[in-house]
Amino acid sequence: MSMASSGAEGGDKYRSYLSGEGEKNTKWKFGAPPSYDVVNKLFEEGRTKIWPPGSLEDEVQNLVKTWEMELFHKGNLDDFKTLDPNKYTFSLNGRKGITLEEIGKLGGGYNPLLQTSLPENLRGYKAFTTTFPRGFALEVLQVYSGPPEIVYKFRHWGYMEGPFQGHAPTGELVEVYGMSIFTVDENNKIVKVEFFYDPGQLLGGLLKGEKLGTSSQETASSCPVLKSTG
Repeated sequence: MSMASSGAEGGDKYRSYLSGEGEKNTKWKFGAPPSYDVVNKLFEEGRTKIWPPGSLEDEVQNLVKTWEMELFHKGNLDDFKTLDPNKYTFSLNGRKGITLEEIGKLGGGYNPLLQTSLPENLRGYKAFTTTFPRGFALEVLQVYSGPPEIVYKFRHWGYMEGPFQGHAPTGELVEVYGMSIFTVDENNKIVKVEFFYDPGQLLGGLLKGEKLGTSSQETASSCPVLKSTG
């Protein structure tokens, strides 16, 4: 098995394909490669598992973090190293899979993960950038099977230290647990991602704060991308 591994191929401690010769022509959405120093600190302080380097759990965790980084920050599909853009589909809670083009129409970022039956006014597709200023960390809690069909349990968490959709920051921990399946092809490229979790678990924590009314904070960032994730 050979997947994205920490520090490999121009990465940081937990991601690959951030810098180096292989990324010299990469088109970055925000003009430069991202820095994960802040969210890495949150991850190291709050994680509940420390996986041995090179273990299946460590490799899967690094693959997921690298996949998230590429989806959030790389502007050209040809620069993606973790997935095959021609085959890739994403689905949430058993819904029909959507392509990268369709993900783009949703606004990218976490929008596909926030598909929900909640009323439109309660959907949190935007403003994540300011909601979690220290980022939204990810850890893999357990891996049930390795490639080609990787099945794992995950935890995402962050502190609501910024406003969300007109709700005041609470400073509280917001965390989400779920399951995911990553299917890879013979070249270890991701071709199918399936997530299973309750979006209300996330949105409920974000709507607890006092209602601020009409606020410039609500419209200041229409960018749906949480830049420091994973």
